[in-house]
Amino acid sequence: MNKRAVSHITAVVTLVIGLAMGVCGGLSLYWNDPANIPAGFFISAGITVCIALLLSFLTRGDFNLTRRDGFGIVTFGWIFAALFGALPYIVSGIIPEINEAVFETMSGFTTTGASVLPSAAPGYDTLESLPRGILFWRSLTQWFGGMGVLVLCVAILPFLGVGGMQIYRAEMPGPAKDRLTPRITTTAKLLWGVYFFITVMQALLLHFIAGLTWFDAVCHSFTTIATGGFSTRTDSIGAYASPSVDWIVTAFTFIAGINFALHYRALSGRPLSYFRDPECRFYFVFLFISGIFFAFNTLPLYAGNFAESLRAGFFQGTTIITTTGYSTANYDLWPSSSRMLLGIMMFTGACAGSTSGGVKLVRVFVILKKMLKEIRQFMRPQAVLQIKLGGRPVGDEVEANIAAFFGIYIGIFIVTSFLMTFFLPDLSSAITAVLTTLSNVGPGFGAVGPVHDYAGISLFGQIILTGCMLLGRLELYTVLVLFLPGFWKK
Repeated sequence: MNKRAVSHITAVVTLVIGLAMGVCGGLSLYWNDPANIPAGFFISAGITVCIALLLSFLTRGDFNLTRRDGFGIVTFGWIFAALFGALPYIVSGIIPEINEAVFETMSGFTTTGASVLPSAAPGYDTLESLPRGILFWRSLTQWFGGMGVLVLCVAILPFLGVGGMQIYRAEMPGPAKDRLTPRITTTAKLLWGVYFFITVMQALLLHFIAGLTWFDAVCHSFTTIATGGFSTRTDSIGAYASPSVDWIVTAFTFIAGINFALHYRALSGRPLSYFRDPECRFYFVFLFISGIFFAFNTLPLYAGNFAESLRAGFFQGTTIITTTGYSTANYDLWPSSSRMLLGIMMFTGACAGSTSGGVKLVRVFVILKKMLKEIRQFMRPQAVLQIKLGGRPVGDEVEANIAAFFGIYIGIFIVTSFLMTFFLPDLSSAITAVLTTLSNVGPGFGAVGPVHDYAGISLFGQIILTGCMLLGRLELYTVLVLFLPGFWKK
């Protein structure tokens, strides 16, 4: 790994984070937040920008990035973003404990949505009572993390003078990275253009149709399109008790769960791309069936009001499968069958190439086909069978890679779940705390359910879950390769 190149580009990423803090400081002044809030942002921005500029100056030069460099840049970029991004919480005194501040920031940049607020904020009982500058910073970290602050840097900072494909391969979520154009910079710009356009559209609808304030509309648009789930309200989207808010958020979380390459093609005049993509079809059918199931299964909880149970069922099903993690109800009180299905959706996630977490539906689709193939192969040992997606063979190498990914994912899940039993009061809480951080969902069941937060977990428990968030967001391999001795050799 070229340590100089990795350090230089990580410094540029950190610089972007520092400048964003300065913007939040200015907005905090505009919103008349308590004096410690804008001061916290400006001090944090000053520290971050100075360190980033110094590191960038010391490591400047001409670089040729390799695949290993891409992994290093992405992983260390995310770690630096979380560490420096925690400074506004710490300096302002909103989250005085360093481990909790880093947990909150890592949850933001990885779009997990697991939060220690408001419990970790001295003097604040609800999210609504927190200063606007802090709430906006939480939302902004998720928006940056949604498509990847590193891809953003490649798109808008061409002065780096280095190729970006290595970063793009390591960062873009999902097992398949779809290049829309020959130049990665152009691809990144197109994806961020689509991302920005959808964000603006949701904000306009939430404000003009659902009646939310501009502040709430923008913050929730940031965290919806990023499938992050941070809200400005303690009761999440349920605080608005509004059908129009629920359906708008449901629609845009559904959109955010689709491969953004398909959005680009649709906006370019090829809307049938959605229906031609097998993973997208699988996503739609799975979500539709699940939503209907939730509606009927929870009907008694809504006093027989089918319209209410249907709205809650589709809202919760969509926000869970896309790993957004919003809630309109305490789904911890739903029937066991519904909670089991929610758990499955937490694990699967939505489409590859979207901003969602989880293992991705395309991997699940391939694994299911592989299981069927092995059963058929058992009956006909001499037959030559192939797995196909969209009419194209998947290939033995891809099959093996996906099987290995599942094995590693399950192994990490089992080990960390065992460790978390020492830090949480019951097995359900321990298992879902790991599942929701590894899949970047946020709220789980039990002590980490939709009406609770993660502030009560001890230092070591939060460190484990912070690591799970990073592993899940960067899809395991990007982080795990750093533990191989050969990775550090030139």
